[in-house]
Amino acid sequence: MAQVKVPTVGESITEVTIANWLKKDGDVVKMDEVIAELESDKATFELTAPNAGVLKISKAQGEVVPIGTVICEIAEGGAATTPTPKTETKATEATPKATGGVKEMKVPAVGESITEVTISTWLKKDGDFVKLDEVIAEVESDKATFELPAEANGILRIVAKEKTTLPIGGLICKIEITEGVPATTTTTTSTPTSKAGGGDKTYASGHPSPAAAKILEEKGISSSQVSGTGVSGRITKEDATKAQVSTPKTETKAPASAPVIASGGGRNKRNEKMTSLRKTIAKRLVSVKNETAMLTTFNEVDMKPVMDLRSKYKDKFKEKYGVGLGFMSFFTKAVCIALKEWPAVNAQINGDEVIYHDYCDVSIAVSTPRGLVVPVIRNAESLSFEQIEAEVVRLATKGRDGKLSIDEMQGGTFSITNGGVFGSMLSTPILNPPQSAILGMHNIVERPVVKDGQVVIRPIMYLALSYDHRIVDGRESVSFLVRVKELLEDPGRLILGV
Repeated sequence: MAQVKVPTVGESITEVTIANWLKKDGDVVKMDEVIAELESDKATFELTAPNAGVLKISKAQGEVVPIGTVICEIAEGGAATTPTPKTETKATEATPKATGGVKEMKVPAVGESITEVTISTWLKKDGDFVKLDEVIAEVESDKATFELPAEANGILRIVAKEKTTLPIGGLICKIEITEGVPATTTTTTSTPTSKAGGGDKTYASGHPSPAAAKILEEKGISSSQVSGTGVSGRITKEDATKAQVSTPKTETKAPASAPVIASGGGRNKRNEKMTSLRKTIAKRLVSVKNETAMLTTFNEVDMKPVMDLRSKYKDKFKEKYGVGLGFMSFFTKAVCIALKEWPAVNAQINGDEVIYHDYCDVSIAVSTPRGLVVPVIRNAESLSFEQIEAEVVRLATKGRDGKLSIDEMQGGTFSITNGGVFGSMLSTPILNPPQSAILGMHNIVERPVVKDGQVVIRPIMYLALSYDHRIVDGRESVSFLVRVKELLEDPGRLILGV
């Protein structure tokens, strides 16, 4: 019988959610047939059968499981087996016997870039009896939340309390190893536990999974306000996503001596704990400001030539290539030409060295329902207009569907962000380390400008280039932005490369 485990999907990913089982327990599956869809906090991917046989599911849909966990088994044979009915058997020993052994549980390594974790929640109390592989705590890093299973049968002795931050390898708790289990312990076989609303309640009843807990925390919703539809009533990620904020109306009476001022607005407020992701972003942004000599230079671009060219050929472009002709391909082509001429803008610092790139991997900021992601267009300098537009559409679609892979979001030598789609007139974009520069696009507004001694109305866009002054000099940054301006105001140069 082959065990199917959750595969490693990236250094920073420590857990996945079983989004969907495509096969049922007892089904006959073929080798390499897709049997489930797994979802991480960054991407969704398919799980295939390593061999042919009969599927035996051990983890239910909606469960959050760590990397390396066995989620199903495939037994050799061609006929489906009938699932074993639910049975309950009481433990054979009334009192567990101490063996004298003590198992020390330490913080496991959860990724190369993670150096510490926080004990988020203890699911067992000090002195409780715990079973091997039973989840006893939830541990949170700056990138993910994962469950901590017991490493032995025995009595739990907690060392690190809730909200304590420990380094990798730090002591979390000890388990006094015993033989046997308490008389009150029962074991169940194959049939899943009843769902919320029916049967006996367990720890899982009304308790959110790690992924669901993060969503509820971001929304400011208590788990007591959400009904769980997962195994044993556990609150799944889907339950948390559907949950709505319910703000109770409160009334406060003013003191008798104070005048009553009628107003139509409430004065409710709430405190929300920052998520690990938000704390990581905050640290990263402050680090960029503190560790780089960041400056921003500005210029303006007359967008009329690009807009006229686009209006003239967009229908034929769409008919021939099947994708729309947007502004992003013009800006990407202009940036790639300018980066070749000013390579320091396309470089990065690595210790005492400067790494120069002879290629242009352009990171494009894409807004999705889950937040802002920055996938990378590889070797953008060698792509045509239609290839750039097709790649933007592909990456944006995968971003909205939550199916971007880690490889598609890693790397990049230069970034482009477009705040203009949200109405931004001017901004100073912050660097995306280790990159040394980022171009900010803004909205297009008709403004009076002087052309050949005459005041005319033109569609003007303000451009902003933020750069690291440690590696990019003022002459290079200004010249780079002027070159981008020249190419956009005479788009024929983009086609000819002059």
